[in-house]
Amino acid sequence: MGSFVVEGKRKLSGRIAVSGNKNEALPLIAAALLCKSPVTFTNIPEIGDVKDMLKIATELGASVSPLVDGTVTITASKLSTSLLPLEISTRIRGSILFTSALLVRTGKAIIPQPGGDTIGRRRIDTHFNVFEALGTKIELKREKMDDVGECFSYTLDASKGLKGTEIYLDEASVTATENAVIVASGAKGTTVITNAACEPHVQGLCRFLQKMGVAIEGIGSNVLTVHGTVNFSPANHEIGSDYIEAGSLISLAASTNSDITITNIDTRFMRMILCQFERIGVRTEVNHDQKTIHIPDSQELCVKKDFGGAIPRIEDSPWPGFPADLTSIILVTATQSMGTCLIHEKMFESRLFFVDKLISMGAQIVLCDPHRAVVVGPSRLYGSNISSPDIRAGMALLIAALAAEGRSIIHNIDQVDRGYERIDERLRTLGAEISRYTKLRRSTDQPILRGNNT
Repeated sequence: MGSFVVEGKRKLSGRIAVSGNKNEALPLIAAALLCKSPVTFTNIPEIGDVKDMLKIATELGASVSPLVDGTVTITASKLSTSLLPLEISTRIRGSILFTSALLVRTGKAIIPQPGGDTIGRRRIDTHFNVFEALGTKIELKREKMDDVGECFSYTLDASKGLKGTEIYLDEASVTATENAVIVASGAKGTTVITNAACEPHVQGLCRFLQKMGVAIEGIGSNVLTVHGTVNFSPANHEIGSDYIEAGSLISLAASTNSDITITNIDTRFMRMILCQFERIGVRTEVNHDQKTIHIPDSQELCVKKDFGGAIPRIEDSPWPGFPADLTSIILVTATQSMGTCLIHEKMFESRLFFVDKLISMGAQIVLCDPHRAVVVGPSRLYGSNISSPDIRAGMALLIAALAAEGRSIIHNIDQVDRGYERIDERLRTLGAEISRYTKLRRSTDQPILRGNNT
């Protein structure tokens, strides 16, 4: 596990481009296995989760070109197995997305319990309800696996064929919606998916499937109509920009009082994000034509009270609401804004547990319960020795370290690398003093082996 060593309280400046959308790339890699002909993706982020998904595609029998300059080609002319590789699948949540393509191509899928961030219970019932509705039989087994111990595995059998139907999702799950759209694309007849998620990355998946020859209606709404096909065409698709990364960079600029221009943004998807940052005093300048957002320096952040002087509440909700993946990020910026606000994470009961690390850095935060935290600012943050628990909390802690006085050491940065492409290198171009180390001396936590920090 690597570490970042960060010298805080440095003012940053410059331009930084947003990478391709991680949450769009993962389902696209899985959906590519529907097609026997080559499929090419561009603007795909070179991050840990993408690399893991490409490894899974390879182990399932697809031919995957080297990922170079954000471009990769996947050719799944023949799949060699219906069994997801255990080691990789148990560490990445997106592995469950291969289930739908396997059912279409092989009529069977054997999957372990998917992994991912430890941010609370992440049920998979909705996925299985979809598969069963389309004609799949599911068997649950508990067995011992080498190096993993006892775990669940699921055998899904669709050998009698998949048949389109009407499906009501019991929750507007993004990943379940993506699985539903992919499997419906290869089912016989028409499938109507109601209470579907409509996030930008779901829309991107639907448009990619259209390029492969799947007729889909209702893209961008909560009702999707998918007309299944057996003929999937080769396609080229450009991944959309990552609005979660854009929100993270807005937080970075505001928290460090820096003058930063973020480029390569689809500004249509930034409205609610900008609205919530504005509530804690962050001023931005949006240029829709140039696809940029400028965050000026010398801002005096101040929480805007609700009418009547009430404490404002910032809460996550399904699209087009504020994204859950930015809850940890905006919380850090709130620690630097004068006033009090309530951060309400409604979706995952463990996401806010990382705030104890911010408290150790000097933040004034009261964790009311697993879902709510009261933040009182501005807080003077100090460098600390901390560890990243998940992707978004890891980025939040990196932002806090850059805003803090003194040196911080952030361990377990593999979590950050899963979702942010070469973030240390890119932040150094803005003037950040951040170094990556592959090993630290345990007794003193001093760097002893330098990685790529030039």
